[in-house]
Amino acid sequence: MNTDKKISFSISFNPAWVLSKREDMVLPIDRFTFELKKKYEVTKLDASLTDCSGVIDIPDDSNPAVMQKEIEDMLAQLYHLEADSKVYTLTVDEYDEPEEEAKPADELPSVEEIIASETTSKIKEKIETKKPEIKDETLSAMERIKDLVGASEFKEIAEECVRIAPYIQKHGTFDAFTHRSYLVSVNDGYGLSTYLNLFADLIEEHGLFKFASKKRVTEVALLPPQTKNPMESPFSSALSCFQKSSGGKIVCIDISEWMSNTDDKEFRDFLKTIDLHAGENIVFFRVPFVEKNILLELHNNLNDQLFVKDFSIIPFDSQELDVCAQALLTEMGFTAEADAWDVFRQRITEEKNDGRFYGINTVRKVILEMIYLKQLHDAGSGNDDSVIRKEEILDLISFSTGLNQTGMQMLSELVGMEAIQQRVEEIIAQIETSMHNESLGSPCIHMRFVGNPGTGKTTVARIIGKILKEKGILRNGNFFEYSGRDFCGRYVGETAPKTASMCRDAYGSVLFIDEAYSLYRADSFSTADYGREAIDTLVAEMENHRTDLMVIMAGYPDEMEKLMTGNVGLKSRMPYQIDFPNYSREQLAQIFLGMVKKSFTYQSDFENAVKDYFNNLSDELMNAKEFSNARFARNLFERTWGKAVLRCQMAQKKCTALAVEDFRLATAEKEFQNIMQKKNKPIGFI
Repeated sequence: MNTDKKISFSISFNPAWVLSKREDMVLPIDRFTFELKKKYEVTKLDASLTDCSGVIDIPDDSNPAVMQKEIEDMLAQLYHLEADSKVYTLTVDEYDEPEEEAKPADELPSVEEIIASETTSKIKEKIETKKPEIKDETLSAMERIKDLVGASEFKEIAEECVRIAPYIQKHGTFDAFTHRSYLVSVNDGYGLSTYLNLFADLIEEHGLFKFASKKRVTEVALLPPQTKNPMESPFSSALSCFQKSSGGKIVCIDISEWMSNTDDKEFRDFLKTIDLHAGENIVFFRVPFVEKNILLELHNNLNDQLFVKDFSIIPFDSQELDVCAQALLTEMGFTAEADAWDVFRQRITEEKNDGRFYGINTVRKVILEMIYLKQLHDAGSGNDDSVIRKEEILDLISFSTGLNQTGMQMLSELVGMEAIQQRVEEIIAQIETSMHNESLGSPCIHMRFVGNPGTGKTTVARIIGKILKEKGILRNGNFFEYSGRDFCGRYVGETAPKTASMCRDAYGSVLFIDEAYSLYRADSFSTADYGREAIDTLVAEMENHRTDLMVIMAGYPDEMEKLMTGNVGLKSRMPYQIDFPNYSREQLAQIFLGMVKKSFTYQSDFENAVKDYFNNLSDELMNAKEFSNARFARNLFERTWGKAVLRCQMAQKKCTALAVEDFRLATAEKEFQNIMQKKNKPIGFI
């Protein structure tokens, strides 16, 4: 054909229609391209399971509209397809020659040759060597998956899909792929949505699945079994994803609430419905990160009715979170000095301390806060660069005092801590001696802090971590603070990995467990109480990392003694106990005035009013188990300066001093009045 004109074409067949032809000797795309090349000169041909594109040489007197009609006529002869049948979508346009044209497709090896001799990874390597070098080329889905932090089991599944794709295409065994479901064990905030979308890119790029719309991924959650809404089944939202008109997507169903009920008839019927629609969608079942034996049990229950592959996404450790954070910061055009990363890590520790941490989502939030604080600092200083420094982001952390002091200096400044300071020094000296004397064996450095609320247990634990870091006993010296029940999961099999992950975060640091006694309930026989499981995991971690993890359990004296009976090995692994007595009235007044001095001035009448107030606290109150000691003083201080700020705002002046009236207004509030009323309560019956 003598021609100097070209058109480009692109055709996409409906995946369901392609699958309906899987019994044919030749698949539709192969038959189409064969007939096309018989009639026209075709170059730049690129074909997959359902799609095909290329460039056709046409006569000078022809045009795209004519060529579109000729291709439509050819399809009508081959498969009796009309242009408006919705079985295919065809686009034909003028072809603009690129400035630098790729080498002809006929220089590449044939698909048949590749399938016969090489793996898919080698296919990619061979094809890449034939392609012209293109700068800033978009990464393939597999390349982006390989760049992920962690997620080793997900990467294995992706590589498996790439390896098998040419064989599925050659033999038309698409059902074998589309009928496979996936059971993924992953915690919130650890990239599930990202993984699902990358998987969608991957299977589309390799011709394994054709999506029906731009919204390729749908995520839903099953309601709990006990949902009492007659108008809505726990499965309603999930089942709506399997309506006939909504096929051609990835559906991810969170079945966490049904982990203990997968043998129920309702759930089995739900699986039957999914099986009826197998092949129309790719189905993922999601549960939290659980023990492997629990995941295997779930896999077996699902696999009774479905073809299921399970995998886990292990929560990121501290180093992996650092890698994610640095990548995010670089992506936003910023860098951070080394000591600024110390502030970032302390903030991440604080984020974890409430028992709720959302992985990469939390990391992204903290990175954005760092950038905001840096630019706010620049706006005030007139500086303008993209390097984040420690002093620019100190507001990111709540505990930044003592940064220029040693741990011992900080301990010596605490009110009423003389006896505790002496005890801490003795313990640290003993640990140091054991560390440097092999004949004494590896020291066990875990501790029990016993005392009522507000007696300084948390503050001292934080300082001990700093001291041990300074002495080289702990390599990090960070401080992870949790309550006892934070270690307990919501579902069977979740507690042990959750506890182990929290311990792993604290390697080289202090793991402080307040209200630790809540882990052990001697009279509890409920299978939903996971406290004992958490204790067992903690004991194992305390033994396996006895010199690289300091666990400090804190709580009331009587309850802490009961806790020690929760596991036979617990007490022996916590050889050090520090008792924290209640503060005296004088010490509480001293603590209150110490907080005032840090930010405000005051007159002698203010100091006298404070001392009178604390001196009048009753013995009954001071000895009460629920009295919050220094926490009570802090609450009163915050209420007092709040009154002072309001007073100064009304007078339109800056608040720098506290007055007696501010203190009296604070003590008159209900919380503090009730305390004074209890003090004056008469003996006997009313």
